[in-house]
Amino acid sequence: MSKYLFKLGRWAVNHKNRVMGGAIVTLLIVALLALIVGPAFNEEISIPNTESATAGEILEKEFSNKDEASPGAINLVFKAPKGETLESDTVNEKITELLDEVKKDKKIISVASPLELGNLSEDKTIGYAVVSFNSPPEEVSEKSKAKIIQKIAITNNAGIQTELAGNVTFSELEIGGVTEVIGVVIAFLVLAITFTSFLAAGMPILTSAIGLGIGLLLVIIGTNYFDIPSFSMSLAAMLGLAVGIDYSLFIISRFRQELAAGHNVEDAAAIANGTAGSAVLFAGVTVIIALLGLAVAQIPFLTMMGLTAAVCVLLAILVAIILVPAILGIMGHKIGPNRKNTFLKKLTSRKNKSNTWWDIVTKRPLIVTIIGIVLLLVLSTPFFHMELGLPDNGTKSEDTIERRAYDLLSEGYGPGYHASLIVLLKAEDLKNEEELLVVSKEIEKIDNVKYISPPIPSPNKKYYMLSVTPKTGPNDSSTKDLVREIRNIPNNTEISDDVSLKVTGQTAVNIDISEKLNDSLPIFATIIVLFAFILLVIVFRSILVPLKAVLGFLLSLGATLGFVVFVVQDGNLIDLFGFPTASPVLAFLPVIVIGILFGLAMDYEVFLVSRMREEYVHSGDAQKAVLVGIKDSSSVVTAAGLIMISVFTGFMLAPDPIIKSMGFALTFGIIFDAFVVRLTIVPAVMILMGKSAWYLPKSLDKIIPNIDIEGTTLIEEINKNRDKTI
Repeated sequence: MSKYLFKLGRWAVNHKNRVMGGAIVTLLIVALLALIVGPAFNEEISIPNTESATAGEILEKEFSNKDEASPGAINLVFKAPKGETLESDTVNEKITELLDEVKKDKKIISVASPLELGNLSEDKTIGYAVVSFNSPPEEVSEKSKAKIIQKIAITNNAGIQTELAGNVTFSELEIGGVTEVIGVVIAFLVLAITFTSFLAAGMPILTSAIGLGIGLLLVIIGTNYFDIPSFSMSLAAMLGLAVGIDYSLFIISRFRQELAAGHNVEDAAAIANGTAGSAVLFAGVTVIIALLGLAVAQIPFLTMMGLTAAVCVLLAILVAIILVPAILGIMGHKIGPNRKNTFLKKLTSRKNKSNTWWDIVTKRPLIVTIIGIVLLLVLSTPFFHMELGLPDNGTKSEDTIERRAYDLLSEGYGPGYHASLIVLLKAEDLKNEEELLVVSKEIEKIDNVKYISPPIPSPNKKYYMLSVTPKTGPNDSSTKDLVREIRNIPNNTEISDDVSLKVTGQTAVNIDISEKLNDSLPIFATIIVLFAFILLVIVFRSILVPLKAVLGFLLSLGATLGFVVFVVQDGNLIDLFGFPTASPVLAFLPVIVIGILFGLAMDYEVFLVSRMREEYVHSGDAQKAVLVGIKDSSSVVTAAGLIMISVFTGFMLAPDPIIKSMGFALTFGIIFDAFVVRLTIVPAVMILMGKSAWYLPKSLDKIIPNIDIEGTTLIEEINKNRDKTI
């Protein structure tokens, strides 16, 4: 593999202008295509063949008008000033004035006031008007939204709090905001300090931006052919950007080393591609396999998330092994080790060259190992009471109009207003109407039921629909228990066993998704762990090194999910990290963390331990191998980890709860894995194991293929040819 990448690197340098031009032309063509077709995200989050999904299909088929799409609707939620109600004349006059102004938009087909709808809260202080458009929610224009936002000032200025809810979105998901830019700036500073050169620091960011741009534009085009949710763009962006910068960092670092060793620009770039490029290719393919492994859960939107992120990682790999060598050929010695920035050189210089930390790790490996493991185990403990859920407007920032409307509706009608359930009964399964009443009364008996509507028959009389409002909110454990109790009614009552009762609604869908994801976690984690072990046995030709790597991954994974539960679910330190409120852990977050953290953990393991193995093969001295590995690879792994943290932190600071949760989990996942496991526990354990770390049974040694990702064979061949030339 290293020889092929060496030839590819040499070819890229020799055709540097064509490669660079081709990359730019590709970016422009993909951008033009994306502009022509536009995005077509599918925000539906469901799992086929679950009870709620099946019931939802029945509901849409039997109770909705098939010829008409559901119109966009905005609920104008009002709260009367203190001491007044929405029935007060002065208050009602202002609401009427507002609604009259809203009606002037020709895109609006109907407006109904709170009094007309009769939806006032018990104390008459909260109610909502419904504004219906002549188009589906996603087609309501920004101009129409802006008009409504502008006109609600009429009631707000009169002391009537007015917020917006409904199926029309006002707070759009943003990719590439200010917080993400901050993360990139920090990554640039890390690179500048690593390379002691501002010019060299800009190269990884430039190349990763090109790869990420092509990747995201391809995803946008793909939304027209696949059901891709918009938040998958966030995962693809943060991962594609982070690995793109890291992969370029590894190759550019090796290029500078080869220049320092006396190679010319062409040879240095080719050798860097054959050695560091091999590790990049292996690491990138590992990440892609982990992302595609999300399909194991058999959840369509999760599969699409993994696929879109894998596309961006693939582009990052291609850019690193093709475009980066070409740019190295163009820049040459301008980014070489001898071209250092004076300011950065002074900033990073140290009078005391001793490394106290590595002295502690290598001289007291047992103590370091015990402390590291205990720390991660303590952080893992909250994981055992993790609850999964999906975000709604109640988890958004209080700065968003949807969150304020959510709070007003909860205040007026109770938290269960947002957790409405729909119960479907098949008419032919009921012996008579008395059985229908029995079901209705059984639901009404449940403690957590606030309201149940009378049964509504479908137009063809095949089904009955009942609407159930719980007392608790959509993510409350009591609501989940209520769904289970309703579903068990046919088993716990005297009605016929043949009665088909299904529960749906967004809350039931979210509960089914969470349970499905929770059930798939052990299977997915087991597959990942076994895959990692087999892969690392092949790479390192050892049993104990892969075992140590897998156990380290499990420790960092447990600590990551435990810390997420501690902060996000339990509400500790939420103000520090900017979470608006405590809430269940994002349902698909654990699966995503397992997949991505596995890939990145293997990256760091390979870059760090492969150098140790290379030295051990040459010297046979296990302790020296660890010291050489630390000396040669720790700085690059540290820089790579800091870059990952910088990029993920930028996304963690975003206001959207989905992006924030993913950024938060991945930020601390890298902190625990890169710095606690790979740069602390791994070297300490390697010292403790000594030569036994590299033991491999002879029977396995004959079977396992020899994958030279370090490029040892390539380097030996280059050195022989060099000696002959001399």
